[in-house]
Amino acid sequence: MQKPDMTVEVAGIKMRNPVMTASGTFGYGAEFADYLNLESIGAMITKGLSLKPKAGNPTPRIVETPGGMLNAIGLQNVGVDAFIAQKLPYLAKVDTPVIVNVYGNTLEEYGEVAARLDGLGGVAGIEVNISCPNVKQGGIVFGTDPQAAAEVVRLVRKSTSKPLIVKLSPNVTDVVSMARACADAGADALSLINTLTGMAIDLDRRRPILANVTGGLSGPAIKPVALRMVWQVAKSVQLPIIGIGGIMNGRDALEFMLAGASAVEVGTASFLDPSAAQTIAREMEQYLIDNGIASVASLIGALEV
Repeated sequence: MQKPDMTVEVAGIKMRNPVMTASGTFGYGAEFADYLNLESIGAMITKGLSLKPKAGNPTPRIVETPGGMLNAIGLQNVGVDAFIAQKLPYLAKVDTPVIVNVYGNTLEEYGEVAARLDGLGGVAGIEVNISCPNVKQGGIVFGTDPQAAAEVVRLVRKSTSKPLIVKLSPNVTDVVSMARACADAGADALSLINTLTGMAIDLDRRRPILANVTGGLSGPAIKPVALRMVWQVAKSVQLPIIGIGGIMNGRDALEFMLAGASAVEVGTASFLDPSAAQTIAREMEQYLIDNGIASVASLIGALEV
């Protein structure tokens, strides 16, 4: 058969294949150029950017766990202005869409970061991390309260004309209500899931292993939770979904597409193998060839229940 059509489109962003890199696991893109062809994947998503540079949490801030890892990096980043001046010129030369992940500790910060990226060439879209505490509202996490999440999305929507992807937290009772709130507020797509809150303990020292005590759990351990949430949300909102959580190979990625995802993000796998995203895209294509499937898009939401 002819080579299958691997192209997908999410919120108007056209990609050569459905494989994206998860924010915080791929640096600013250039760091991985020695390990894979940056033009072999669907899109790159940057580390989360804030209004001002951030040093992140004290170490230790990563620990391996059964089936995954915990991280408490603390959203360390160079800040949006340094990104625009120092990182974006390189990325703009790469023929792969660049999606910039953004966050804030107040509503105003979210809007300001998005506004500074609006109109810039080389930025294909914005992914909003709402798993952050609102320092002005007593620390309530934007991504666990539908009303707070909707306020963020509305403000970012007003601040940018770029495609707007909202990254949902799994640390909620009802992910569907969160998804609907973000959709109603103006999101163009949803990505899920972010990490699950967890912790690790050193028994002999009787101390938490992470300096921050708790961190975000990622990797294969969270894949069943992520698949379930993608499936629930895809049935409930009329927006494209990007699936994230424990995707280690092409089969994992295609399972997310069956559950309703139009694309996927590869995260923890890149720590094990920095070329993982490229390998996963090739494995997806080979599965289609082996099974006589003409288009990867035909698998989106094709789960038989």
